[in-house]
Amino acid sequence: MKTALIFGVSGQDGSFLAEFLLKKNYRVIGVSRDAMGSTFHNLNTLGIRSRIELRSASIHDFRSVLQVIKQEEPDEIYNLAGQSSVGLSFEQPVETFESISIANLNLLEVIRFLNQPMIKLYNAGSSEIYGNSGQKKITEKSKLRPRSPYGVAKAAALLQIANYREAYNIYACTGILFNHESFLRPERFVTKKIIKTACRIKKGIDKKLKLGNINIKRDWGWAPEYVEAMWLMMQQDIADDYIVATGKTYSLGQFVETAFSTLELDWHKYVETDSSLLRPSDIESIYANPKKAKNKLGWKAKNKMPAVVEKMIKKEMEI
Repeated sequence: MKTALIFGVSGQDGSFLAEFLLKKNYRVIGVSRDAMGSTFHNLNTLGIRSRIELRSASIHDFRSVLQVIKQEEPDEIYNLAGQSSVGLSFEQPVETFESISIANLNLLEVIRFLNQPMIKLYNAGSSEIYGNSGQKKITEKSKLRPRSPYGVAKAAALLQIANYREAYNIYACTGILFNHESFLRPERFVTKKIIKTACRIKKGIDKKLKLGNINIKRDWGWAPEYVEAMWLMMQQDIADDYIVATGKTYSLGQFVETAFSTLELDWHKYVETDSSLLRPSDIESIYANPKKAKNKLGWKAKNKMPAVVEKMIKKEMEI
C-alpha cells in the first residue's frame, strides 16, 4: 500500500484527489494547518473524511513540513495548498507568493535535506503563468508572461520544480492546470457565483447577477477528471511537467449563457456589469494544447464547459 501526503486536502482538488487515491488503495494523509479545528466540509460532502488520516502542519514552516514528512514517510506528496484566488492575489500579493512559492520551496528543500530522492512530489501549477495567448495554443514550452501576483507565484514554483529536478535529481513535476470546476468550488470563484446565483434566480430568491468582464476566454474542465492526470504524472518513470486542459476555449459570456439556458432563463434579463469587479490586469484569452498529456499519460478530458455547467447546476439545484 502506497502512502500519499496531500497538502491542501480540504480544497476542491485535494478532496477529489483524496477520493481518487482511496479508490487506488492508497493510505491517504491529509495535511491542514489546524487538523483539529478545520471543518473539512468538502471531505464530508464526498463522504470520505473518516477514511483519511489528518495531520496538522503549516506548509509555510520548514520545521513543520520536515516533521510531518519524516514521520509519515510518504511515497508521494501532492502540494495543492496555497492561496487559490487570482482576484484575491491583487489584494494579498505577499501572502499569495509565500503560500505558493515559498511553501513549494519548503517541500523541495525537505526532500533534499532528508536525502529521499524516492519521494515523488507533485506541484499544482496554473495556466495563469502564460498570460494572454491570443489565438495561439499554449504548450509546455510557451513563454511565461503572468499578469497577476497569483500567476507570478505559480511561475516561480514551476521554475523551482524544474530546477530541483535537474540539479538534485528529485522526482518533482508540475501539473499546469487550466480552469477546472465542480460543485465543491467556493463562491468567491466567478463560476460558482454564476451557477449559484442563476439557480437562486430560477427559484425566485435572487433577481440579478453582477459580473465584471464577461468577454474573457478560458478553458474550463471538470475537476474530478483532472486529479487523475495528477496521479498519472506521478506514475511515470521520468518526472515532467504537463498541461491539463480540455483544449476548448469559451468566453465567460458563453459560460453565463449556458448556465441560464440550462435553467430555461434568458440571461440578458438578469446579468448586469459592475465595474468594481474588474481586475487591475487580466488575461483576455488563453487556449491550451493538451496533446502531451494525451500522448504520454494517455489522459484526455471527457467534459468540456457545457457539460461542466450542467453538472454544477444539477448539484446546486439538489442542494
